[in-house]
Amino acid sequence: MPVEDLPLNAFKRAIHAGQQQIGLWCSIPSSYTVELLAGSGFDWLLLDTEHTPADLPQVYGELQAAAAGAAHPIVRVPWNDPVAIKRYLDAGVQTLLVPMVQTAAEAKAAVEAMRYPPRGVRGFAGGSRATRFGRIPDYHARSEAELCLLVQVETADALGELEEICAVEGVDGVFIGPGDLSASLGHLGGQNDPSMVSLMEAALRRIVAAGNRPGILTPDAALARRYMAAGSVFTAVGSDAGLLARSSDALAASFAG
Repeated sequence: MPVEDLPLNAFKRAIHAGQQQIGLWCSIPSSYTVELLAGSGFDWLLLDTEHTPADLPQVYGELQAAAAGAAHPIVRVPWNDPVAIKRYLDAGVQTLLVPMVQTAAEAKAAVEAMRYPPRGVRGFAGGSRATRFGRIPDYHARSEAELCLLVQVETADALGELEEICAVEGVDGVFIGPGDLSASLGHLGGQNDPSMVSLMEAALRRIVAAGNRPGILTPDAALARRYMAAGSVFTAVGSDAGLLARSSDALAASFAG
């Protein structure tokens, strides 16, 4: 049987080195658009399964499409669930974003779902896409070094335990979820309110001070630069659905009436 080597996770290496990684949120469940965007020059693409109709078979095709470009594919799983995490890892995903992590214990559970026994609870599969269908002979011994776990802090309770979450060994990055965090603090839909912006800047700085690597999403270019200045090292600066909606709105309006 041919032998293949384990792919390196350049995104993980970059954020640990403090190198800014600019990303785009992919909410359109389409391998066609992912292939198009993978060649746009972004460092990473977020393939979302929490707030989109996408499920594993769809994402599987998106991963194959992303391989045509240089952008690193990250999958946001629908929940902090070891079964979902196992399935996406077996599909070859090397970086996962886990939503709604509210405590250090929940962060630790996500870490364990990423790892094989005795360090975790990930189930063994010998012929998955992750192993290049059995062609990476030492995959199970080496894979952990190339897997990257990002946890999402997006409630007031999680913010209260931020330093403890950051301190969990195996958490490579902590992502601030502006929408849900603002909602939990009484500002539903108000993530751009000055008080929320200041709070999120402070949270980014707290993550840096705790020795971890922060990330955030905003389609506002000025805000993105503010958050980067506050320490965000993996920054999503827009979404495919937002780009399509705003651009198509503007084009239609330019010919209206």
